[in-house]
Amino acid sequence: MSRAWQVLRALRLRLLGPTKEFVGTDQFGNKYYRVPKHESRAGQMIPERRFVEAVNRQPYLYEMGDFPIEWEAWIRKKRNDPPTIEEILRNESVREEMKEKIKDVAEKDKLLQATEYKEGAVAEPARTHVKGHASAPYYGKQEPSQDPTSTANTFQPGSWMPPGSRSSPKK
Repeated sequence: MSRAWQVLRALRLRLLGPTKEFVGTDQFGNKYYRVPKHESRAGQMIPERRFVEAVNRQPYLYEMGDFPIEWEAWIRKKRNDPPTIEEILRNESVREEMKEKIKDVAEKDKLLQATEYKEGAVAEPARTHVKGHASAPYYGKQEPSQDPTSTANTFQPGSWMPPGSRSSPKK
């Protein structure tokens, strides 16, 4: 009887391909599956395929952060084994600790900069004034320009010299 089942299973794999294997779920309820490496009807080797069935999502509505980083690494085959819940929770707590440390360091840096500015140890950043098309107050206003203006029909190379230049040719 087992030989008959093996033959039927091999026939089904050859005709229909392998079935998806459930691998796990994440804390959001997304389900992760894999289809193992198999041979197609034509004898072609099909590599392992990994995918996710998202909860209440259309495939085109995927956004970054909808899936844990560890599961994304598994889907993209950056890691061989699927992550465990303990690993995901441990990594999440490490990320939260890092965010707090970064926030503390940024606050300390701002205080240090403020004291250095007061003491005169460091010069304050220069304030720049943007002119031209990048500045909103000047947008659309005509400003006098020292640059030559010409059209393609009247321009002659070498005819313009910068203002105040004493080397301009006399005519």
